Amino acid sequence: MRFIFLGTGTSAGVPAIACDCEVCTSEDPRDRRTRTGACVQWTDAAGRERVVLIDTTPDLREQALRHRLRRCDAILFTHNHVDHVFGLDEVRRFNAVMQAPIDIYAEKHTMDSLRRVYQHVFDAENNVNKSFVATLIAHEIKPDVPIDLWGLRFTPLRLMHGRLPILGWRIDALDGGSLAGASGSLSEGAVERGWLPLAYCTDVSAFPPDAWGKLTGLRTLVLDALRWRHHPTHQTIDQAVQTAQQIGAEQTWFVHMAHQVKHSDAQERMPEGVGLAWDGLTLE
Repeated sequence: MRFIFLGTGTSAGVPAIACDCEVCTSEDPRDRRTRTGACVQWTDAAGRERVVLIDTTPDLREQALRHRLRRCDAILFTHNHVDHVFGLDEVRRFNAVMQAPIDIYAEKHTMDSLRRVYQHVFDAENNVNKSFVATLIAHEIKPDVPIDLWGLRFTPLRLMHGRLPILGWRIDALDGGSLAGASGSLSEGAVERGWLPLAYCTDVSAFPPDAWGKLTGLRTLVLDALRWRHHPTHQTIDQAVQTAQQIGAEQTWFVHMAHQVKHSDAQERMPEGVGLAWDGLTLE
């Protein structure tokens, strides 16, 4: 069982187009960040491999090829911004390989946006030409109402992205136990401890009061940390460090970082138990 950081970059990606800054020209592979998304892979009780994506980034094809993803059983969306949904068309290849539809889960605002942008998918019968499009089963969800999928529980959490209400996701084992150990430590070497429960909180600038009680008992926190300077819809790195210390997970990994953040320099400034994630980091 594993949790894969498919991408860890902000909406422009890193390197940014037409930028020659220190980070965009860095030779450190951790400074190359595709758009932020994640993947949970595990084997269910029947011995079948399961894959759940969190968001479908514009870089999904590259990310899927890099990690040799061969199926997608479900997709959990956080919100409808371009850097989190514009790879949805790519999942049609998984349909073809699996010969099965894919369940997608999003709240109404996001689902309405997906239906508008991907009209050729959701209203395929109206396409002028019969074409190869994704086959999706849409499920509208609400915060705090959990979804049980093949032995894991995924609970949507209300977060705020500026003034936009979005979702984070908490992942628990249905038996209440940890199903995995974690590899990819905050320093060098592997960490021999489980990574569940995990909360995935990208693009968050504020936590509503009700959210804090749902972020207790975490072993792993994945948290938005855009840059050092203030931003109206994202946490700064300093704010993210404060949030991480308030929540108190055993390990916290930052995502959605911009090109103002050099991995090696920023990591040196992190407290114990807090680290910058990078594309391809895998907890298992």
